[in-house]
Amino acid sequence: MMVVVDEGTADWDPVFRALGDRTRRLFLDRLREQDGQTLGELCARLGMARQSATQHLDVLVRAGLVTVVRRGRERLHYLNPAAISEIGERWISAFDRPRLDALQDIRQRAEEHAMTERAAPVPTYVYVTYIRASAEQVWHALTDADLTARYWGHANVSDWQPGSRWEHRRTDGSDRVDVAGRVLEADPPRRMVITFGSPDGDEPPGGDSAVTFLVEEHGGIVRLTVTHENLADATALGEISHGWPAILANLKSLLETGEVLPEAPWDMTPVAATPGRTP
Repeated sequence: MMVVVDEGTADWDPVFRALGDRTRRLFLDRLREQDGQTLGELCARLGMARQSATQHLDVLVRAGLVTVVRRGRERLHYLNPAAISEIGERWISAFDRPRLDALQDIRQRAEEHAMTERAAPVPTYVYVTYIRASAEQVWHALTDADLTARYWGHANVSDWQPGSRWEHRRTDGSDRVDVAGRVLEADPPRRMVITFGSPDGDEPPGGDSAVTFLVEEHGGIVRLTVTHENLADATALGEISHGWPAILANLKSLLETGEVLPEAPWDMTPVAATPGRTP
C-alpha cells in the first residue's frame, strides 16, 4: 500500500526526532516491506511488547511518518512518504536532483529485474489530506456534478444511493462516460464506497477497483481519507498515484479559496493519467 498525507507546511522537529531513533526506523522498514500492518503484526515481527510499540507508533503518527486507517475493529498502520519526500524537496532537489533521480531510476530498474519472478500482490493506495471546511461541504463537493466538473475535469453524476450507478462524464459537451461504477455504501456526510470500472459494465478478472471516501471533521477542519483498493496491477497503482493527489489538491483549493488551482495539476505530472481521466 502507498499512503500519502498532505498537511501543507510542516514542522520538521517531530520528523527528525522520530527518525533519530533506531527502533522507530525499524518500524518504518517493516512497513516498507509490508504496509497496512496491525499493532499485533508489528509487535510479532519486531519482538516487542505492545505498550512499547504503541509509544513508538504514536511518535511516528504525530510526525506524519505513519498514518492509521481503521478497518472494522482493526487499526492498520501505513507508511506515509510525504514528510520524507518534502525533506528531499527542501534540502536535495535544488542541488543535485537530476543525478539523484538517474541513480534512483537505475536502482529501481535493477530491483524490478531481480524481482520479476516473484509474484507480489498489488498494494492498496491511501491518500490523506486536511481541508479547512465542514464535513457537509466536503461531501457536497464529492457528490455534486457541477463541483466535480470544476476540480476533477469530469462531472460525477449519480443520486449517490447504495446500489445506484454513477458516471464519470466528460465536460467537453460530448457527455461521454469514461468511467462508471456502483455506489456500494453511502453514509452522508461521513463515508462513501464506490466501484471504478468500465462504462459498459465489463469487469476485469479480479473485479472492479473500489474507492472509499472517509470524511472526519474536527475543530473546523476535515480529514479526508481516500482508499483505492483492488487495483489491477502495478501500472494502475502508478497511474492513480499521480491522479489522486492532483484531484484532491484541486478539491482542497476550491473549498478553501473558492477557486481551483490556476493550472490543472494532473498536467504537471509525467504520467497523464488520473483516476477516470483520459489523455
